[in-house]
Amino acid sequence: MLSPHVPDLRALELLLVVGRTRSLGAAAIQLGISQQAASSRIQTMESLVGEPLLVRSKRGSELTQIGELVSQWAARVVEAAEELDTGIASLKVDRRGHLAVAASLTIAEHLLPGWMVALRAEQVRGGREASEITMTATNSANVVKLVQSGTVDLGFVEGPEAPKGLHHRKVGVDELVVVVGPGHPWAKLGRRSVSAEQLAATPLVVREQGSGTRTVLERALARHRMVPPALELSSTTAVRSAVAAGAGPAALGRHAVRDDLASRRLVAVKVSGLDLTRVLHAVWLGGPQPPEGPARDLVALAARSAR
Repeated sequence: MLSPHVPDLRALELLLVVGRTRSLGAAAIQLGISQQAASSRIQTMESLVGEPLLVRSKRGSELTQIGELVSQWAARVVEAAEELDTGIASLKVDRRGHLAVAASLTIAEHLLPGWMVALRAEQVRGGREASEITMTATNSANVVKLVQSGTVDLGFVEGPEAPKGLHHRKVGVDELVVVVGPGHPWAKLGRRSVSAEQLAATPLVVREQGSGTRTVLERALARHRMVPPALELSSTTAVRSAVAAGAGPAALGRHAVRDDLASRRLVAVKVSGLDLTRVLHAVWLGGPQPPEGPARDLVALAARSAR
């Protein structure tokens, strides 16, 4: 622990500049402070050291022997502080130039690529260098872990609520749609619907535990006894393919099945008495605002796109 005798860095820097310029006034100008402020810093430092550090005359200011000794020690301290300053500045540059993002599979496959392209276009229009963005696609639970560990700067998750322990911002809303293959009996229901109880009693094709999609479905059916799933798969693409092949119904995000519904590869089924809405959140560590730089810009862009 440092003792009260140690001067602050600004005072040490001033002492070094006075030693080089042999003028308190010139040192003050070089450091952008008033001569009165410079004199005050020297006086405070002399009080801490307990010895005079400067000899002032009409010809300027000279370091005393004690001043020379303190100056030698100060040079090493200021040099280390300059290295620290440079290092911190480089971190800020890296943060502006590179962004590591993790996103749940629905967001990673259907939303984030468009956001990334739009962010690059904004940066180019603004005369800035386009950020390098790396993306990890995984389930919502793993996204939270990656953000909490500092492995990524920013995460995007889906679920009924924002994860605890992280700062977050709502960037959109998605709805799960129950879908079946064209050959499934439910595909012929037309405007009729199945009940939540029927859905829970049917073996479904589901995502793995930790998936935001599965969490929303299980919470929505919490009042009903769900039978074991027909299949448990680790990607939205695999679930879509299995459903199309006739493995059973599934609940998937509307963004994920939009093209399948348009092409009739999958058929949407109405379910009565069931709310399958889910919120899309950006999540991050640190303060209440996303990290400064491309992370903050991307969150703002995502939120605007959802309006």
